[in-house]
Amino acid sequence: LLPRSPPPRADLRKQARQLENELDLKLVSFSKLCTSYSSTRDGRRDRYSSDTTPLLNGSSQDRMFETMAVEIEQLLGKLTGINDKMAEYTNSAGVPSLNAALMHTLQRHRDILQDYTHEFHKTKANFLAVRERENLLGSVRKDIESYKSGSGVNNRRTELFLKEHEHLRNSDRLIEETISIAMATKENMTSQRGMLKSIQSKMNTLANRFPAVNSLIQRINLRKRRDSLILGGIIGICTILLLLYAFH
Repeated sequence: LLPRSPPPRADLRKQARQLENELDLKLVSFSKLCTSYSSTRDGRRDRYSSDTTPLLNGSSQDRMFETMAVEIEQLLGKLTGINDKMAEYTNSAGVPSLNAALMHTLQRHRDILQDYTHEFHKTKANFLAVRERENLLGSVRKDIESYKSGSGVNNRRTELFLKEHEHLRNSDRLIEETISIAMATKENMTSQRGMLKSIQSKMNTLANRFPAVNSLIQRINLRKRRDSLILGGIIGICTILLLLYAFH
């Protein structure tokens, strides 16, 4: 008698479990690779910041990442194909109880596939983000190093030029402040001159408008001057008489 071949659903389930086991191992290795890559880069950045040691080339890790990513994508594709075949077989099954059990098994395999796919994409995205950030930082460091090596001789001269430029700016600021003070003083004096001219013009206007008052003021001034002369003469005569009386 010929050996009895297993049913198609058992063969499909066996293939699905094998692919799931392979994917599980691959994803663990893939996650370890990404973690070690990130830790290595962080350690190299710390050494770089402490003793300016250049970063080592991570092309071997990049190639390993690309290879493992391709293998995992192929396994995910195969497992997706197996699940599709299991779905076709489930739909073609005639026994209701058998169909329900197959649907439960198919849903479990689909959940496992979804979890593996999500984990793969998440780990891959984290790895790519770390690599992109590292490439950006490496480019910045190269620019800094090239700038330091190319302009190290001129750094002292550049600093002197900057200091001289700062001194000139301070001098310009002091000159501008002095000019502002002088302009404010000039404006104040001009304003006071205008006020004095205005007062003088008002006095002249009043004198011209009231000539009687002007003449009265002049007569008062003349009388004051006359009284002063008379008082001075009397005082002088009295002083002379006292001197004559004293000496006689």
